[in-house]
Amino acid sequence: MILKDTIRIGVVGAGSMGTGIAQVALMAGHSVILCDTGTNALENSKNNLSNTFKKLQEKGKIQNADDLISNIIFTNTIDALNNCGLIIEAIIEKLEVKQSLFKSLALIVNDTCVLASNTSSLSITSIAAACAYPERVIGLHFFNPAPLMALVEVIPAIQTNITIIDAAKKLMLKWGKTPVIAKDTPGFIVNRVARPFYGEALRIYEEGIADMATIDYAMTQIGNFKMGPFTLMDYIGHDVNFVVTETVFQSFYYDARYKPSFTQKRVLEAGWLGKKTGKGFYDYSPNAVQHHPKTEPELLNTICERIVAMLINEAVDALYLKVATIADLETAMTKGVNYPKGLLKWCDDLGADYVLNLLDNLYNTYHEDRYRASVLLRKQAETKSKFL
Repeated sequence: MILKDTIRIGVVGAGSMGTGIAQVALMAGHSVILCDTGTNALENSKNNLSNTFKKLQEKGKIQNADDLISNIIFTNTIDALNNCGLIIEAIIEKLEVKQSLFKSLALIVNDTCVLASNTSSLSITSIAAACAYPERVIGLHFFNPAPLMALVEVIPAIQTNITIIDAAKKLMLKWGKTPVIAKDTPGFIVNRVARPFYGEALRIYEEGIADMATIDYAMTQIGNFKMGPFTLMDYIGHDVNFVVTETVFQSFYYDARYKPSFTQKRVLEAGWLGKKTGKGFYDYSPNAVQHHPKTEPELLNTICERIVAMLINEAVDALYLKVATIADLETAMTKGVNYPKGLLKWCDDLGADYVLNLLDNLYNTYHEDRYRASVLLRKQAETKSKFL
């Protein structure tokens, strides 16, 4: 049986994501080997895991902090991973670097080991192609922080053996995660469907329709999102968020729907990465001036409806192109990015004809392909059908 409960888990990359994945595997009862070429990264990871387990024990959430930390080996050589049953890489988001790693791993692993990538947007098929055993490669995209976020996107490459897909999904369930199956297309589910939350907010700001604070206020107060788009981009970090947007844009052959924003690029170029550097779209210094949003209901509704319509259109098109099932699309957006409800349910609530009218008005105003409505949305509007 592939991916047994007792297999040893290898994790490559001792950053916050790799450390988080290692924690999840340890708490699910596996022994873990965490590999990184950086001695400081390994030491920081060891200290973070030790402190985390001690805090969890103090809160009564676990009883065996010392046992858990004793069940992980920290190493700077991939040769130590030779007896793992599953290896998950969580290294830099560069295709050639990941391909090189997988090529090396394939030379040392046993004949049942599954190799998984935690990439958020790169092609699993391309990564698998560099490996001697492409049929044993799969994507397992965890969300940060991995111990707290339930969603895991399971992405088979076109070469992946079908038995591994089911085995990976079952293993993630045993780890207490919520797995969804995504087609190997740029951004998979979440990073594809969520792009308009950032991109359309930036466009509204660049047009001078509203300032950042007002756009954020509209999305939290009218849309009931946990965070507004500018606050969320600052929280994620522009070095991460902009790069994902740029990667998806390039991977979709420069489709206007995913076009990055110069506003965000300039913030990134300035080194204002967001909350982690103390400045991004907002200033997080102690004496920073707080910007108060405008609260006119008509303006707030216009902002919210425009962004939500774009999000719905993206979800509908992902369904149309069979990126994922209805159930997995809804789960991904509620569990992966904490949307107040699934976007297909949102479309049903508003009415496909209403959403289509919003998009067609935008298209007629701008004459940009960015605002083209999905064929499936148009069909739903014509037949007055519902997704759920």
